[in-house]
Amino acid sequence: MILSLIAEATEYEFKSELERGKPVSWLKSVGAFANGIGGTLFFGVGNDSRVIGLADAQSDAEFISDRIKARITPLPDFILTPHSECGKDILALVVKAGRSTPYYYSADGIKRAYIRIGSESVPAPDHILNELILKGGNRTFDSIVTEYKKDDYSFTLLEATYLQRSRLRFEPTDYVSFGLANGDGYLTRAGSLLTDQHIVYNSRLFCTRWSGLRKGSIFDDALDDKEYEGNLIYLLGSGRDFIKNNTKVRFVKEAMGRVDKPDYAERAVTECLVNALIHRDYLILGSEIHIDIYDDRVEISSPGGMYGGKMIQELDIERLKSERRNPNIADLFHRMKYMERRGSGLEKIVNETKKLPGYSERFQPEFYSTSSSFTVVLKNVNYPGA
Repeated sequence: MILSLIAEATEYEFKSELERGKPVSWLKSVGAFANGIGGTLFFGVGNDSRVIGLADAQSDAEFISDRIKARITPLPDFILTPHSECGKDILALVVKAGRSTPYYYSADGIKRAYIRIGSESVPAPDHILNELILKGGNRTFDSIVTEYKKDDYSFTLLEATYLQRSRLRFEPTDYVSFGLANGDGYLTRAGSLLTDQHIVYNSRLFCTRWSGLRKGSIFDDALDDKEYEGNLIYLLGSGRDFIKNNTKVRFVKEAMGRVDKPDYAERAVTECLVNALIHRDYLILGSEIHIDIYDDRVEISSPGGMYGGKMIQELDIERLKSERRNPNIADLFHRMKYMERRGSGLEKIVNETKKLPGYSERFQPEFYSTSSSFTVVLKNVNYPGA
């Protein structure tokens, strides 16, 4: 029964035997599971899911517990359980997702944090390590206080947009209440992303309308390309305008009058851009959001994978929990009615697309993520080759 449950799961790892002479081979996975969404190591099971068994499960269990306590810091929450499968003894080591991240392997002069990518445990890149440090301190990127004095910058676009969309004035005290500044008058990272001035280098949007179905040379194969930098609200408007200017709204005449047939649902496009702007990982240096428009689709890619380490293509988007990398920014965009707090953004993208005239299942939006990127693909419902 155990093997039937783990056959296709990516948060599991098989070890045919316990490598006592090289414990880092499996201890790095213990740390990686604790740094991510948790997972299970099965000792006595081959890579092909075949039960091999352990010669002395009791001794192996003691060795596993001892090495975890000695070499993984801080100590992760784990449960080690013996099982009998096919008359052979195996051990199941369940490692829970940790709160005191990062968890390090520390031995032999090495102190290293690992993360899980697919079926492998690899050293955490700098930007993920920094995010783990913030998470372990119960902090987020957008709450970090900067060296920028609030009074040195203007917020005209933010205040005007807030008034227009919420029908409320942005009061001076709101900067502290909404997490955009601290009580000493210094901006947080969230506040620095909403100034009229461009003071966060990574706050950029690269847009390209390609000729055909594939990327090519920006000089020969791009019908239009723009680069935008600055305030998040400005980037949202610029991204929407670029997509609108490079896609079409066709129409057909019916008995009751004219029916518009846009290539893409405007609300779905907005939701994609909002998600990209507020959930992206600003710790990845030299990165930006990309909008790539092809004849048959729009791809919107943002730096940073799913917050928490999961892969979106392995999840049911109708049951996603709300996990926000930048909660202060997300809260402000909710107040301006650009998004909801309930984590329903991806579901809304799908549902808004379904409302388009000419929609069928082959036009359903697609979502992909890795440890360092998140991509949404919207399909052109009017593309003649679809």
